Amino acid sequence: MKLGIMQPYFFPYLGYFDLINRADRWIVFDTAQYIRHGWVNRNRILHPQTGWQYIIAPVQKHHRETPIRDIRVSAEGAWRRRILGQLQHYRKTAPFFAATAALVEECLAAESTWLARLNVKALEAVCRYLSIPFNYGIFSEMNLTLPPVNSPGEWALRIAEALGADEYINPPGGAALFDATAFARSGIKLTIQKPVEFVYACVRYQFVPDLSVIDVMMWNPPEKIKAFLDANAKAEG
Repeated sequence: MKLGIMQPYFFPYLGYFDLINRADRWIVFDTAQYIRHGWVNRNRILHPQTGWQYIIAPVQKHHRETPIRDIRVSAEGAWRRRILGQLQHYRKTAPFFAATAALVEECLAAESTWLARLNVKALEAVCRYLSIPFNYGIFSEMNLTLPPVNSPGEWALRIAEALGADEYINPPGGAALFDATAFARSGIKLTIQKPVEFVYACVRYQFVPDLSVIDVMMWNPPEKIKAFLDANAKAEG
């Protein structure tokens, strides 16, 4: 069983979905400390004039040590309308604006005030749209019995052991956290994913890599995106 574990990011970049597409099982790691200015409550899309801009789900006040699972989004609804408004400049040129905007609106309409739940709903919706199987569990609800964890990179190893995984996959940015020897001792293959390089035309805009999957879906049909992810996974074996 090939396992992937990540924090629940807000409409993450395509590399996140590349991982999900490769994994047999996915764990939403929602017990990590929420970090300001990270990807849990914000991401990037094209700016109407040049470059990119943030889309942000503002959060309620909380203690610095608060885990992601206990973070609430702002109770005022203007931020949801603001994000939908930030997508409107795609309308004139992006061929898949209608479907993508409808998907985002559906996700933002979720009644839950919990940020992690909102993000999981968005992950579900994007995976469904792209025909990516999404067999996931939410870590805080799994009641796994784990031995002591002494470093950030050890969480993945202990969870993989508990679930009987024979391979663990992770994006390249976190490679330094993991001890390949420790994984090997447990009979688990450690695979660090190569960066995803999906380049596409943006009509009058300049292409910016690693934007939110929202941007990818605006310019590309879901079949093309899924075919790219499948080919990418096959090429790396």
